[in-house]
Amino acid sequence: MQLAASPATSTGTAKLLADRAPEVSRSLDRQALAVTVKAAALSSAKGAAVTHTVNVKRTATASLASTAITYAPSQLKAITLQLMPSYGFSTGDFSCIDQIWTQESNWNVHAANASGAYVIPQALPGSKMASAGPDWQNNATTQIKWGLGYIKSSYGTPCNAAAFKLSHGWY
Repeated sequence: MQLAASPATSTGTAKLLADRAPEVSRSLDRQALAVTVKAAALSSAKGAAVTHTVNVKRTATASLASTAITYAPSQLKAITLQLMPSYGFSTGDFSCIDQIWTQESNWNVHAANASGAYVIPQALPGSKMASAGPDWQNNATTQIKWGLGYIKSSYGTPCNAAAFKLSHGWY
């Protein structure tokens, strides 16, 4: 059962709200402090920084894909080295992968180029990386797994892929 508000009650509420003094928001002060703290943490000499970025302004259609972790290239290279044996590659093949992905994306998890290729391995279209995981847009490990699988299925070895890229300008 719903009760309708009487016109007198609605008018009285509106008058009370109009008479209230506006409250001063402290969110700007908190934002400035957060930026200062983050900048200090990122500039510390304690090694490579890892930041976790969360979009707190989610819409009804936003998904967890708006959450991203940013990695230093050295961390991405370490992940690649760890995954290579599971694709039948030796760690000695890493220099070929490093050569390709440095040229393609500079190990940027969110890289995109004018042709429409995306992320670390520069897949075209990027959406085909969904075969490695639905989080391909932000998850470096998913991107690396897809890239290693692509190299394995298309070229056999990372150095074959690098040789092809050298002669053709793409892989």
